[in-house]
Amino acid sequence: MLMTLIRAIQAFRDYQRNLAELSRLSDRELADIGLDRSDIQRVAAGAYHG
Repeated sequence: MLMTLIRAIQAFRDYQRNLAELSRLSDRELADIGLDRSDIQRVAAGAYHG
């Protein structure tokens, strides 16, 4: 039970870090890696299948 909670907290922190890093990129930089600003949340969550 405790390990499940720890993993959930770590996953949330990873999501927040990924979201922040991707959000700092310019539209041009996102386009260079094949992303659009609307993709950021899905990519940060690991749910992007583009």
